[in-house]
This record gives sequence, C-alpha cells and structure tokens, in this order.
Amino acid sequence: MGNKVNIGVIGAGNIGTRHLNSYKEVADANIIEICDILPERLAEKAAQFNVPKTCLDYHEMLANPEIDAVDICLPNYLHAPVAIDAFAAGKHVMLEKPMALNAQLGMDICAARDKAGKLLQMGMVRRQENLAQLVREEISQGRLGEIYQIDIRQIRRRGIPGMGGWFTTKEQSGGGALIDIAVHSFDLALWATNYWNPTRVSARTYSKFGAPMRDYKYVSMWAGPPNYNGTFDVDDFTSGFVRFENYATMSFEVAWAANAEPSNTIDFLGTKGGIHLGQTDSDLVIRTEQNGRLVDVKPLL
Repeated sequence: MGNKVNIGVIGAGNIGTRHLNSYKEVADANIIEICDILPERLAEKAAQFNVPKTCLDYHEMLANPEIDAVDICLPNYLHAPVAIDAFAAGKHVMLEKPMALNAQLGMDICAARDKAGKLLQMGMVRRQENLAQLVREEISQGRLGEIYQIDIRQIRRRGIPGMGGWFTTKEQSGGGALIDIAVHSFDLALWATNYWNPTRVSARTYSKFGAPMRDYKYVSMWAGPPNYNGTFDVDDFTSGFVRFENYATMSFEVAWAANAEPSNTIDFLGTKGGIHLGQTDSDLVIRTEQNGRLVDVKPLL
C-alpha cells in the first residue's frame, strides 16, 4: 500500500463509527481490520466501510503483523489495558479521551509507549482546529502580554450521554462531565499557554440532574437511549479554580446539564490583550488595550 498506514479500529460503536468516517478523508490511512464484541455490529460496520477483516477479540488484531497502528474507541475503563497491550505488541496507538481512569494509569500508558518506542496520539481534537492554533501563535508571540487568567465555561443545558450505561457509571467512566468534556477545554487552554504546572486545584462536583434518572428531561441523547435500570453515580456539574506555578490562575464551570444558556467558551486574559474563543468563528477576537483604552478588536480569521 505504499506509504499508507495500516490501521485496526478497536470498537465499532458511536465513537468508532465517527473515526471510521473520518478515516475516509485521510489519504494515508488504510483501515484493514475492525474489532468489536458484538458480531452483528461488527459485520455491519465492516460492510459499511468496506473493511476486509474483522475479529471479536482485540488480541487477535494485535497479533496481525500487517497492522501498524490501532485506534482504541472503547469505554474509558478499557483505555489503559488495551493501549498497554497494543504497545507491547509493537503497535502505534490512537487513543480516545480521556486517557484513563486516573493519573497512575495514564503514566502506565506512557511507560508502555516509551518502552515500545512507538507513537501515542490522544484524541484531543481541539488542538487541531485552525483557530486554536492561531490562539497559541498569538500567545507565544507575546501579543497578549502575560496571560494571568483563563476562564472556561462549557455548559450543556441537557446533554447527559448514555444515561444508565458506562458513561454514567463511575467504575467504568472515571467520572462525568469533568472527565468527559472538560478535558478538551483544559487541554486547549494549557496547550495554548504552555501552563503545564498547576500547583493547587480547588473544585466542587455536583449531581443534580442525573439521579433519579427518570426525572431527567431530554430531547436527544448521545450513546442513548437511557437505561433506567442502570447506574448514575457521576458528576453532571463541576466548578473549580486552578493555580499555576507562575501565579496565573484558571477558573472553570462545566456541565452535562444545567438550567443555564448553553456555552462553550475560553477567555485568555493578558496584560496587553485578551482572546475570547467562542462557539463560532466570529466569536474569536483579539482585544488589545493601551492605557486602559480599547484600541483594537480584530477577528482572528
């Protein structure tokens, strides 16, 4: 296949299907195998995406010498064991977020990667956005001066996923809104500023809408429908405050569900200017002030 990368996708559910759709747009990607524990779904996805080989056990895929890399699209509690096995088998790994259930498992994944000498790509997709890269460039060039405060607000009015399934079962997910959606905003904010050294975190988690589950009102549900016989023991709202070693700070509010207007914004406050990164392209602007007077409001487009 020339310079193409032979890829095996582990997990053919909602996320796996999205990845398979995306790979159709990547010229260098060659999907040669799909793995899933559900035979009917496996056959359906293999036919849909014209993938020649399937398996029910991911160990069989890892033993395939033709595969260069695996894409792990599984529930959170399976991320660490499958990624570690993949590195041991000599494969590169694309791993969906969140990385693992806790920091120690994340470090175990990195240790397996280093031992294997292979690549690990996390599914932190916001870094890939053109606007996010512009924000990082503006900050690194010093146009905003010293970034001293970051504000994150990521609010869904009614957006709890897979209620009663693994998404809302802490033993399998590791947590709720904070670990599921906030990781994208956290990663973008820290990557853009290079503030990777927090010194103290204070936060509070809430579970106000998910339990009892039958009282939750929804229009649609990612990874649904709800399983009312399942479990909901995770957070649906979290607020917190982070201090960094350079005395910068970050505040955040994140919700799967709240009686509030939906929002997905990050504000970077600097001594020379600020960036408001909003939900639409037109919300991204550079605001520059001199001597307390607004002198420049420029879309970053």
